[in-house]
Amino acid sequence: MPDRTTVLLCYLPWIGWLAGIGVLASPRFRGNNRIRFHAFQSLYLFVAWLLVEWVVSPMTKIPGAGLSGVSGLLHLVLLGAWIFMLVKVNHDEDYRLPILGDLAQKSVDEQSL
Repeated sequence: MPDRTTVLLCYLPWIGWLAGIGVLASPRFRGNNRIRFHAFQSLYLFVAWLLVEWVVSPMTKIPGAGLSGVSGLLHLVLLGAWIFMLVKVNHDEDYRLPILGDLAQKSVDEQSL
């Protein structure tokens, strides 16, 4: 499978985390820091989605919290980030998402030691 296809699979919304875990567990990609970076970044993007889903969304249901549209807005931003990364990777461009890209690079650097 070509590298670009592998990375594209990592960024598929809601199911790309499976490909990300597969890439990180596979000895085939152990030496490919570019693919490992994107696998980590896609996993961190999925974790951000889960945090919004499990932490922020329940808080918006608390009466008087004043967070009614925050959860939906955050979901929309994260979905947009997934689509943005699919487009970037499809054009063979490496892009670091703010915060998540730094975390992903740090994870790749720690594992390559």
